[in-house]
Amino acid sequence: MALALGLTVGLTGLTACSTGHAPAGDVQVTNRSVHQADRDTAALPRSRPVGLRIPSAGVDTSSMLDLTLGPGRQLEVPPVDRAGQPGWWSGSVTPGQRGVAVIVAHYDTKNGPALMKNVARIKIGDKIAVPRADGRTATFRVREIQQVAKENFPTRKVYGATGGPQLRLITCGGPIVDGHRADNIILYADLTS
Repeated sequence: MALALGLTVGLTGLTACSTGHAPAGDVQVTNRSVHQADRDTAALPRSRPVGLRIPSAGVDTSSMLDLTLGPGRQLEVPPVDRAGQPGWWSGSVTPGQRGVAVIVAHYDTKNGPALMKNVARIKIGDKIAVPRADGRTATFRVREIQQVAKENFPTRKVYGATGGPQLRLITCGGPIVDGHRADNIILYADLTS
C-alpha cells in the first residue's frame, strides 16, 4: 500500500517552492552518487521525528511538521510562514525504520532564504541527523544528490520500496519559472546509526 500510495505522490515534484522572484538566488548542484553500502544498519522502531541537523548546511532545528497529501494527492510542503521548519511525510515510515522516510524543506520562499538555503554545500558522505521522540537520533549518510526538473521527478526512485532504512530529503532548486522553482533537489541517505 505504501508503494502504491507513494507512486501517486510527487509525480511533478514539489510545486510550492518560492513565488515570484528569486529571494535566495538560483541554486544548482552537481548530480553525484556512490554505491550503497552492502550491509544495512539495523532498523529502529517507529518514533516520530522531532528535528533535523545537517552540519554541512548549517541546519539545526528542534522542530518537525507533519505533512500529508494535498487535494491533488501531491505531498504538501511546510507553510511559507514556517519556512525555517522541515516537514515529515506522515504517510512514510519514521526516520530509522525500514523503508523510506521522507522529509521536505524549503530552499526559499517569497519571504527570503529558508531552512535549506545552503543545500549546495552538502556533499556525498555528509551526515543528516534526525532526532526522534523516543530520545534516539537516526543518523544517515548522504549517498546520492540529484537535481531534476519537476516534470521529470523520479517517483519510483524516491518513494519505492527499499531493503533497509533510508531517508529522502527533498527541496527545490533551479531558476524561478512561472512563479516557482523549476527543479527539485533530492538527497538520498542511508541509516548509519
